[in-house]
Amino acid sequence: MESKIKLPKLLNINQVAKILGVVPPTLRRWDKSGKLKAIRVGSKKGVGERRYRREDIIKIIVNSSYRKKLNTLEKLL
Repeated sequence: MESKIKLPKLLNINQVAKILGVVPPTLRRWDKSGKLKAIRVGSKKGVGERRYRREDIIKIIVNSSYRKKLNTLEKLL
């Protein structure tokens, strides 16, 4: 049976850090480098708190899992 995890459409930096097993400064670096772009919310444009799209988090997880499986396969060959 497949379990379904429900996530909000936008997650804050602490939620994403916990899900991905990284610390918030890593997410800030990923945002600056473009690896995982954040949406800024708040009173001033570009200065507000970071929020991350659910779809982007899922992509990171899927791509990471795929790479791990590929690395394991390469070691066996």
